Amino acid sequence: MKRLLLIGALALAACDAPTSPATDVTPSAVEALAPADIGAFFDCLRDSGRTIVAAHRGGPSPGFAENAIPTFENIVRQAPALLEIDIARTRDNVLVLMHDDDLDRTTTGTGLVRDHTLAEIQALQLEDENGQPLDARVPTLREALDWADGRAILELDVKRGVSYEDVVAEVRAAGAEDRVVFITYSDDAAVRVHNLAPELMLSVSIDDARDLDTLERRGVDLNKVLAWTGTEEPNSALNIALAQRGVEAMFGTLGNPERSWDGRFEREGQDQYAAFAETGLQLIATDRPIEASRDLDTNDGVDGLAAMQCATTN
Repeated sequence: MKRLLLIGALALAACDAPTSPATDVTPSAVEALAPADIGAFFDCLRDSGRTIVAAHRGGPSPGFAENAIPTFENIVRQAPALLEIDIARTRDNVLVLMHDDDLDRTTTGTGLVRDHTLAEIQALQLEDENGQPLDARVPTLREALDWADGRAILELDVKRGVSYEDVVAEVRAAGAEDRVVFITYSDDAAVRVHNLAPELMLSVSIDDARDLDTLERRGVDLNKVLAWTGTEEPNSALNIALAQRGVEAMFGTLGNPERSWDGRFEREGQDQYAAFAETGLQLIATDRPIEASRDLDTNDGVDGLAAMQCATTN
């Protein structure tokens, strides 16, 4: 019942939100989300009340595998979006994009990623969510970082068995410091990454605005923090408190379709991403990036133009 009440309230908020007039957007404006200053980009979203989406696992769909460069290209052709990717390690110590510990679900191979060399893994085909083999292979992290140059911001989700130090080294070797967000799941991890690379933007789990005080006492620059606020319900009071501290709020509609907001919106045929944005969110992580971006147009500007203005002016 609580979710039903929230949906109703947010839907009413969305109906009252002003809409932007129709504006033509050139394809290049949609295809590239490459701000010169990533921190200023997020500040602009917060200050201007704009919201953008992040494509979970890069935005897979029928015919497009997760964590694959053709999938990234498919998403950025259709919407301005961050791309969340997962990082694993091969037997010969190469960082590759893979969510699972094993190869079974997403490739034509089997066995653990860490038990195979890069050559063995890249000889496999990636599969889409329906198990259909595709003309696509597992990319290395460096290939993804190089591809993103001038095209996209990547959110880096580091899996078990991969050191933060190695990922930071790869980011720096690619000169990609200003086109990544490093995902962390604890204060300790956030402090560790910030000490390793104080120039990087961090996603940090935040349940209460007072959590920022803990990070600050431990030496984390809040200008480098994006607050991950969970997947249960948007919290407007928390989002406002975060904004007052100069920190952007992130929320996830992703997850198991039986329980996630993405699944609910799809089942009910009524997207409410724009209504969620009205609670003070700067980023919504989703398994439905195209649909979410389209719904956000009613809040953030036609064809993502409003959010893109933050990228082109910083």
